[in-house]
Amino acid sequence: MQKNDIIVVTGAAGFIGSYLTGYLNHLGFEQLVLVDDFSVEKKSANLKNKKFLHKIHREQFFEWQASHAGLINYIFHLGARTDTTEMDYAVHKKWNLDYSKRIWELCTENNIPLVYASSAATYGNGELGYKDSHDIISSLHPLNPYGVSKNEFDIWALDQKTTPPFWAGLKFFNVFGPNEYHKGRMASVIMHSYNQIQTKGQVKLFKSHNPDYKDGEQIRDFIYVKDVVSICVWLMQNQPESGLYNTGTGKARTFKDLVKAIFTTLNLPEQIEYIDTPLDIRDKYQYFTEADMHKLRSAGYNEPFYSLEEGVKDYVNNYLKEEKYF
Repeated sequence: MQKNDIIVVTGAAGFIGSYLTGYLNHLGFEQLVLVDDFSVEKKSANLKNKKFLHKIHREQFFEWQASHAGLINYIFHLGARTDTTEMDYAVHKKWNLDYSKRIWELCTENNIPLVYASSAATYGNGELGYKDSHDIISSLHPLNPYGVSKNEFDIWALDQKTTPPFWAGLKFFNVFGPNEYHKGRMASVIMHSYNQIQTKGQVKLFKSHNPDYKDGEQIRDFIYVKDVVSICVWLMQNQPESGLYNTGTGKARTFKDLVKAIFTTLNLPEQIEYIDTPLDIRDKYQYFTEADMHKLRSAGYNEPFYSLEEGVKDYVNNYLKEEKYF
């Protein structure tokens, strides 16, 4: 990647997309084409002070590209419908499957390397583990329409005979960090917990409805957004073997650990109340996720990951306390 390359970022006004945009700016890349639905006012602050060439509505992107053939050098496709509580599969199919197929075909026809967002939601309950092996993809059973749509695209991508010159589908685990203020219910537990502490002095966590796990000891692989974008850019710059790559830390932690890290950062005593998991997500709730990171490490990515405590401390002190953006 050269500083004058034209780089497309879809989902650029969203959480990870806007952080990636800022990170690319930080690295000296300013020839960016940002794609999203920019009519969503609450996401506009994510792009404040970012440097880019164009902002293009997602509905107009393919028409724009057709009239600018040969211009694009790289595409980071992070745009998606990410609401795991949206049960209408047609919505997810439109944006997470059909739109992604068009991005893939554009990259294939124009010889453009592609990094796209898949999801750890594809693993479902983890019956087959959390290894990013291509052998298990068609046998996975995601728990919601969002996960299904992401997995359907992974299956489709692996089945293609013609591909971009390089492609990587990143199975994001539980990402947290700056620029997620707009996400409402879908924001990270860290942001919700911080806000609860500020307003009520305590945090509400879901009770366990699984006898194998105590309350608050449901386990997730939490990864700081700074590590996520580092992986995205590294893959695009180094282009190891194409395929699916887990994007987690490989070290799962409990929600109780997470909340303790926030209270510790704020120098406050722990106050946790356990509440019933909402019925609409209870039977689709993952109790354990942990990325197997051997494939990415074997490909050559050797940067250390933020620990949960390090990521929480940075996020709380440098962003949440003053509602700062990156």
